[in-house]
Amino acid sequence: MPLAELVLETCDLQCEHNGREHRTAEMGSQQLVVRRGQPFTITLNFAGRGYEEGVDKLSFNVETGPCPIETSGTRSHFTLTDCPEEGTWNAVLQQQDGAVLCVSLCSPSSARVGRYHLTLETSTENQGSSFHLGDFVLLFNAWHPEDAVYLQEEDERREYVLSQQGLVYMGSRDYITSIPWNFGQFEDEILAICLEMLDINPKFLRDQNLDCSRRNDPVYIGRVVSAMVNCNDEDHGVLLGRWDNHYEDGMSPMAWIGSVDILKRWRSLGCQPVKYGQCWVFAAVACTVMRCLGVPSRVVTNYNSAHDTNGNLVIDRYLSEAGVEERRSRDMIWNFHCWVECWMTRPDLAPGYDGWQALDPTPQEKSEGVYCCGPAPVKAIKEGDLQVQYDIPFVFAEVNADVVYWIIQSDGEQKKSTHSSVVGKNISTKSVGKDSREDITHTYKYPEGSEKEREVFSKAEHEKSSLGEQDEGLHMRIKLSEGANNGSDFDVFAVISNDTDTERECRLRLCARTASYNGELGPQCGSKGLPNLTLHADPHPSVPLRILYEQYGPNLTQDNMIKVVALLTEYESGDSVVAIRDIYIQNPEIKIRILGEPMQERKLVAEITLVNPLREPLNNCTFVVEGAGLTEGQRIEELEDPVEPQAEAKFRMEFVPRQAGLRKLMVDFESDKLTGVKGYRNVIIAPLPK
Repeated sequence: MPLAELVLETCDLQCEHNGREHRTAEMGSQQLVVRRGQPFTITLNFAGRGYEEGVDKLSFNVETGPCPIETSGTRSHFTLTDCPEEGTWNAVLQQQDGAVLCVSLCSPSSARVGRYHLTLETSTENQGSSFHLGDFVLLFNAWHPEDAVYLQEEDERREYVLSQQGLVYMGSRDYITSIPWNFGQFEDEILAICLEMLDINPKFLRDQNLDCSRRNDPVYIGRVVSAMVNCNDEDHGVLLGRWDNHYEDGMSPMAWIGSVDILKRWRSLGCQPVKYGQCWVFAAVACTVMRCLGVPSRVVTNYNSAHDTNGNLVIDRYLSEAGVEERRSRDMIWNFHCWVECWMTRPDLAPGYDGWQALDPTPQEKSEGVYCCGPAPVKAIKEGDLQVQYDIPFVFAEVNADVVYWIIQSDGEQKKSTHSSVVGKNISTKSVGKDSREDITHTYKYPEGSEKEREVFSKAEHEKSSLGEQDEGLHMRIKLSEGANNGSDFDVFAVISNDTDTERECRLRLCARTASYNGELGPQCGSKGLPNLTLHADPHPSVPLRILYEQYGPNLTQDNMIKVVALLTEYESGDSVVAIRDIYIQNPEIKIRILGEPMQERKLVAEITLVNPLREPLNNCTFVVEGAGLTEGQRIEELEDPVEPQAEAKFRMEFVPRQAGLRKLMVDFESDKLTGVKGYRNVIIAPLPK
């Protein structure tokens, strides 16, 4: 009598168990999310009779993308076996209990990432059936030594793949600040949104088979994500950039505190751009997408970042004799600029370029006809290997260009000043496992003035100028008295030294203007001119400039920046010395108290307060609170009454933490006169007692 064919009754993809094993449990227990190269277990429950080895043949199909083909690596057919072959999809019988079969499936470590359909084919004698087992998502695997994104240290994998919150560095080179950011890569819907981003990118729409076949390569994925986070190519990108301080029809870039809200808005808008982003927003959203897909990623900040439009590695700035900056060049110096670094191998290049790669989703210049930048190996930037893919010349200039100040004299003649401010300082990222800053400048460049630095410059076919040498004997710097707090008046000083034996007759001009972080200047908020300044040998005169809140307050941008320029000109020689300093105006502190015992699934109360430091009331005050694993999305509290000067804006919020471990509760405060104020509190949530 012929054997009855095998009939599958149920299949359990063991989402929870596999999620724990693959470190994807926080993406929820309703879907199977696994990392490539690592086995995962499914349970097959047959009706009537169980599987019999040697009689029944079981095989599996995995397929991804709209046109799965074996030759493109988007489809694979493989049979249950005892001795799996390395580097291929395989299925191994783990155990059998009557009609219940436990099977271990494993992808190669070079498999395409994305959403897969999984089917089972059974055949007994001459009869066969096919059963759809369900869908799963395959991610890159930083834990697998043969994966292109393998990262050796566990604490780094935790920080750069698993951590859902972090810090982004801002402010100025002389006053580095940070804001908290909720990356939220495991929050509800985010994985689906990231996969949708891949499926509407122009390369996919042009050739679906080719695009899906290249999704095994983090270099390719990084390039796609870099282009899709901005919308400058009219490609249904996520964010629209804006830098002119007019954000009324969207969100001010400084108001965001996380990527989740942005990505969900993008999807709910039918993949139309979200208004508005600036560099740290573009970078943080790209970091979320790459971490979500399994690629180790971090946001980095470069201070005094050059945007060299003509590629000559020189940024020319022009000052009038009054010390007022004039715009005569498209080249810019940004107070800071953020991009993302992603960790991967570069088999497409000669050896030596594996490791951190710079990816910059902020739309600045086109690369191969598209607004994207990178992946650029950080090692190639350091060595000045400008021909290496991708976009090394642009990033090299961001951290290395020279800045030359030209003084435009009253007769129109231009005179080169004996000062060159330095680009590419204090390149920063959050430290692994703690909330402090790690300086990674040394990974991008050799020490200033070293023999090795000069070698790199000559390799990059550019002579490093020695413009940093000031006029013999005359030196000047700008000093800040103490902290510059929003709402307060404060002093800056031009400190001048004459290191020669002779008196020098000079004139001094000091000029302060509000500024945006990308180098754009606003109205003047303070100035002083000393037409007859006699500099004696050696004493260091200090010339004060008082900067008044009533003058800077109305014109302060969301970036809280004031640029102070001092121009010292010697009458006899006509030589000039320039000193420049970016002053960061400090916002008040947001205080966060947590009341109750921090435990999973137990109610907590956050008490959040901020004191109004200004001399006028704050209207339309709003607190926005979020934290991955803590708040289930955003909580918004609008205060009904104005907050008077020196009074407290305050509210209490209940929340129930869903996830255990170290979490960040993040707060943003907005009002008519005080915007983009950030605060956070680390909370350690105890797990539920077993």
